Amino acid sequence: MSAPPLEIQLRGLTRRFREGTREHLVLDGIDLDIARGETVALRGRSGSGKSTLLNLVGGIDAPDAGTVNVAGVEVTALTERERTLFRRERIGFVYQAFNLVPTLSVADNVRLVLELNKVSARSASARIQELLDAVGLADRAASYPDVLSGGEQQRVAIARALCHKPAVLLADEPTGNLDDSTADSVLALLDRLVRDSGHTMLVATHSQHVAAQCDRVLELHNGKLQPAA
Repeated sequence: MSAPPLEIQLRGLTRRFREGTREHLVLDGIDLDIARGETVALRGRSGSGKSTLLNLVGGIDAPDAGTVNVAGVEVTALTERERTLFRRERIGFVYQAFNLVPTLSVADNVRLVLELNKVSARSASARIQELLDAVGLADRAASYPDVLSGGEQQRVAIARALCHKPAVLLADEPTGNLDDSTADSVLALLDRLVRDSGHTMLVATHSQHVAAQCDRVLELHNGKLQPAA
């Protein structure tokens, strides 16, 4: 059986930041291959560059050197507008902060992504129903974020991230704002939905429990990636 195709390929990825007169090398020539359908955890201390790496993979930021290839597209060769469109269509994001629009209902928070991708109203409604059923919030479709618990808000965020069937899901400390019990249930949900749909996921986390659910765990240290001990 042949190996699955690569969904993420990084070559020589380098990112520097200036702090006054000093230059800080955050990512130092990183190479990384992630196969389609694989889940990979990215660990490292605060400030080690985990979020920076996710932002480069997602096309939010551009590297100082190196290339990012996602789903067969060289993201680093795209213009800023092209990166925005690519990100909107092919990338899903889940953050520690839920980032829900407070003036929109649960259903409309999910619908927003589908509208940006020009999905028809009928198809969008069916997809929203499908995702809210999957995350156990079908009965909260008309509710607003301020009446939801933290775990419920993160479930909505997961539904929103997956609604357009992205090639890659990027998760940045997805359980960081949740208590242990809620984090466990949200993590189990995220893992099941990602694997059932065959998505590729790269997750930045401090949590050993989150990392243990992934196929591979990598450590970011002094700008370099290495397998976690």
